[in-house]
Amino acid sequence: MKALVLSSGGLDSTVALALAINKYGKDNVIALSISYGQKHDKEIKASEAVAKFYNVEHLYLDLAKIFEYSNCSLLKNSSDDIPLTSYNEQLKETNGKPVSTYVPFRNGLFLSSAASIAISKGASIIYYGAHKDDAAGNAYPDCSEAFNKAIGDAIYIGSGNQLKVYGPFVNMTKADIVKLGTELKVPFELTWSCYEGRECACGKCGTCIDRREAFRLNGLKDPIKYEVE
Repeated sequence: MKALVLSSGGLDSTVALALAINKYGKDNVIALSISYGQKHDKEIKASEAVAKFYNVEHLYLDLAKIFEYSNCSLLKNSSDDIPLTSYNEQLKETNGKPVSTYVPFRNGLFLSSAASIAISKGASIIYYGAHKDDAAGNAYPDCSEAFNKAIGDAIYIGSGNQLKVYGPFVNMTKADIVKLGTELKVPFELTWSCYEGRECACGKCGTCIDRREAFRLNGLKDPIKYEVE
């Protein structure tokens, strides 16, 4: 059995990759990294380093054209700055809508694209790293358990019952993922989560705040460097 893993170079997707390798073996796992027009390439470089570490086949896809109409603050063409506050603080101002770093239907597009590649490459399951914290408060609705089930059903039916979608973390927190990743000896030092693309992680954006807290809750120090300690 072969698995294709959406590998962004971030913490969550790297643990998902480690999980798939642990189950199927590296020769039966493909990592797929997708560019979406983000403001920096640190994530892609991290995904390359992670794939090299695990010695797995690594594919790359560019979907930037699809997102050029969006003003999501993560994108190169955006006129908005990336918020330097926690997701909880951001959600107080969105009135139940996703946060400004939500890329429109990104996981839906990523998984649909991955489905085509997975079928073509002989894979029968797709792993991706969506988790409960990102879905909370509707911050990232395409990370929710409901979305995971719906897209999974659609891809299974649309593939002629050949391909399943597996979101192993949809009912887990980021702290849970750090714990699991530690047990799997994931190279967290190679991963990149920060929305900024500077030499060190900013320590102030929503994903930096969540990541550092996840390590703290496990009694661990994040091995990557931050501008703000």
